[in-house]
Amino acid sequence: MRTLASPMLRALAQLDDPAFLGVVARSLLWSALCFAALLAGSLWWLHRLLAQAGWWAWAAGLLGGLGAALLAFLLFLPVAAMIGTFYVERIAAAVERRFYPGLPPARGAPVAAQLRDALAVGGRVLGLTLLALLLALVLPGIGAVLGWAVSGYAIGRGLFGAVALRRFGRAEAARLARQRRAAILVQGGVLALAGFVPALNLLIPVLGTAAMVHVLNIGAGKISSNRWRPVVQAPPAC
Repeated sequence: MRTLASPMLRALAQLDDPAFLGVVARSLLWSALCFAALLAGSLWWLHRLLAQAGWWAWAAGLLGGLGAALLAFLLFLPVAAMIGTFYVERIAAAVERRFYPGLPPARGAPVAAQLRDALAVGGRVLGLTLLALLLALVLPGIGAVLGWAVSGYAIGRGLFGAVALRRFGRAEAARLARQRRAAILVQGGVLALAGFVPALNLLIPVLGTAAMVHVLNIGAGKISSNRWRPVVQAPPAC
């Protein structure tokens, strides 16, 4: 149990790291922009829909606000997962400098690949979040627990995959995810609960990514050293 709790505790211990604070600020900005655009789009669509409805038009603002709030609730974890995936290199490098200085440099990934992976992770988390909501509605009580577990697995697996792909190919990253399934689920479950707590939910991209770096590296001595793949520098152009 201590091993399962260690990744998140270590992530919390590093919250004062300047690299973490920078990502938190960027996460706040991106989240605000995403949900402001969502609210504006909802209000515009409803005003357009109800423009010919006379006295019904006054309801557009209220309905738009409620609809945007519901969508924000559904989209928060997917957006957080996308942000965490896009900034995975910055966060993971800070964690490794502090806790695992002996590791060779990670391969990293081009910006285009990071963006593609971020969108893929966000889409997968969104799909599983909708499944979690359906379970909660269809099976009151137990459905909420199952939904929480599904959401936790979705964001945990997505962030772990992004972290593991810095150093491994996709097949090896998937194998490591299976090997560390319990730790991934525990960290993801904590993140899913944090999604309901105002202010704390803004830390999900940072805490989640940092925790998954620890999930990957705690007990790394059990991983054969030849599986770590350092960056291969190309020769300088003449």
